[in-house]
Amino acid sequence: MRAGSHVNPTQKCDLCPIQHRSVCAAADGRIRTDLNRISHRRTFAAGETIVGEAEEAGIVGNVVRGVLRMVRTMADGRQQIVGLLFPSDMFGRVFASHSRYAIEAATDVELCCFDRAAFEALLVANPDVEHEVLLSTLDELDAARDWMVLLGCQTVLERVAAFLIIVRHRMMKTASDGWMPGPHISVPIGRRDMATYLGTTVESISRTIRAMARRGVIRIIDAQNFEVVRWDRLVALSGREELDFDGRIAGPQGHRHLADAGSAMRQTVAGRRVVEMEE
Repeated sequence: MRAGSHVNPTQKCDLCPIQHRSVCAAADGRIRTDLNRISHRRTFAAGETIVGEAEEAGIVGNVVRGVLRMVRTMADGRQQIVGLLFPSDMFGRVFASHSRYAIEAATDVELCCFDRAAFEALLVANPDVEHEVLLSTLDELDAARDWMVLLGCQTVLERVAAFLIIVRHRMMKTASDGWMPGPHISVPIGRRDMATYLGTTVESISRTIRAMARRGVIRIIDAQNFEVVRWDRLVALSGREELDFDGRIAGPQGHRHLADAGSAMRQTVAGRRVVEMEE
């Protein structure tokens, strides 16, 4: 793990803002005491690497604040963001010695880190927590398959619209358990990261967003902040139905009630009518 700032560990679990949403939600009593003992908080600045690709991964943990990106580097040097991790998402892979992806801070982040070996021992001794990690891993697999469909079958316009909806749902979900979609969307990553994540170019992202603004679907506040003028039209542009979105973000490392691109990839007639808006 790279260098980062330590955070005061006093009563970490009791004061943790994600304690009821992460895999630690299954822990109570003695198990919570054990988690508190083996965990430590660290902060990283945007752009810092937490675990390098193919490095020995000595830690796993949860995102407390901020957003992580998971990056895979191709043989020719090209990079692909294969996942975004939001608060309460788990990073790292248990029972595996090396990381297949680089885990980087997309924004300034605060992480709750566990020594991997100690956390694995705790899982073996506590089936309830191990069960939560297993469910998280299975959801990661489902999310990865859904993301393959999204990148392979949907247009740039549909990807951008779906991404905006997913981010809004996800940020509202992490802010409160009783949420309703609101008009403001704050994208936590820059256009370059967004383009890499959606499998397109920065220019295509910018053109698509401007087209959506011209059609009165969104209002551009700045490069990363938008106001949704017509939520129904944004959903239509995504090529899906609103019920497909359960507040989860696409990509690996999702958690079943928190991270997924949406379980269904149904194309709607309304979404197809506006494909001409794409580049």
